[in-house]
Amino acid sequence: MNRSRLLGLSLMLAAVLALSAVAAVGFGAARVPIPKVWAVVLHELWPALAPPADASRAERNIVWELRVPRVLLSALAGAGLAAVGAVLQVLTRNPLADPYLFGVSAGASVGAVTVLLYASTLAGTPGLPLLGLPAAAFFGALAAMLIVFAAARGREGATTSEGLVLTGVAVAFILHAVTNILIVMATDRGADAALFWMMGGFGTARWSVLPVPAGLVVGGLLWLWLRAETVNTLALGDDAARSLGTDPGRLRLELFLVTALMTGALVSACGGIGFVGLVVPHIARMLVGGHLRALLPVAALGGALLLLWVDVAARSLFAPREIPVGIVTALVGGTFFLWLMRRRGTP
Repeated sequence: MNRSRLLGLSLMLAAVLALSAVAAVGFGAARVPIPKVWAVVLHELWPALAPPADASRAERNIVWELRVPRVLLSALAGAGLAAVGAVLQVLTRNPLADPYLFGVSAGASVGAVTVLLYASTLAGTPGLPLLGLPAAAFFGALAAMLIVFAAARGREGATTSEGLVLTGVAVAFILHAVTNILIVMATDRGADAALFWMMGGFGTARWSVLPVPAGLVVGGLLWLWLRAETVNTLALGDDAARSLGTDPGRLRLELFLVTALMTGALVSACGGIGFVGLVVPHIARMLVGGHLRALLPVAALGGALLLLWVDVAARSLFAPREIPVGIVTALVGGTFFLWLMRRRGTP
């Protein structure tokens, strides 16, 4: 795809995302008309404007304190997970790679659940400072990624894309089991909250939650886009990458750190949400090709758009009850994964 078409597609997706974000704020157990949403948001952004006379205080709180942070977090999560998925697929040269299937999300969940359930115990351990939730999720994601790559190495030290994905699936199952053991062994009422959090969702989104994931996701996306030309060389193989002046080992380490930071920040904020990093990059690749510099913006915008509307469905279909977002993405992503396997001819 040439630059003008890519720019046009990106601008179109950005415009649809902006309009969807405004519309999504109005959905939920308490419906708020879009004109009221606009009025409340404009008043909060520019306090000099008079507050909307037809919006009650409760509606203003729902819109600004609950719905807007939730919409922003869902868009950030979709963009970040889709970008991480696109990078992992280039890194492993396998279109089935995904932070959820790759074990990265599961590792982040182990770290986050440990802090959620055993924070007081960790705080009382001599020499072991209490980790914050984002830090614990980051170290869990990084550890999972290192385990996958170490376990996938063959006897001669080589790794294959199929081996990485299969190893990632195995490590993800093991880490999910570890997380479940931590929950079962917990004696306080936090186990219920941890179990619901593992299913993924944006019910806890508040303005105070946004700075860490927003900073890491936006910073990570910018870094990945600037390094896209170099990352693309990994798709050619290590020997070809070296011939083009790239140090594959150092670049992989940088990618491990950046993708683990992004995944850990998102998991700590919204729990485990799978398959976004599988579905969206694959569709984006059909539209713009496999060049990472073109793929990243389209995948990020598409992921933001997808997860925003998945969250709308999760909180609106059975209102006032709310379905965990991770359940909806698992249903959609699992179906897509089966279709993709059949399309590739995998039995």
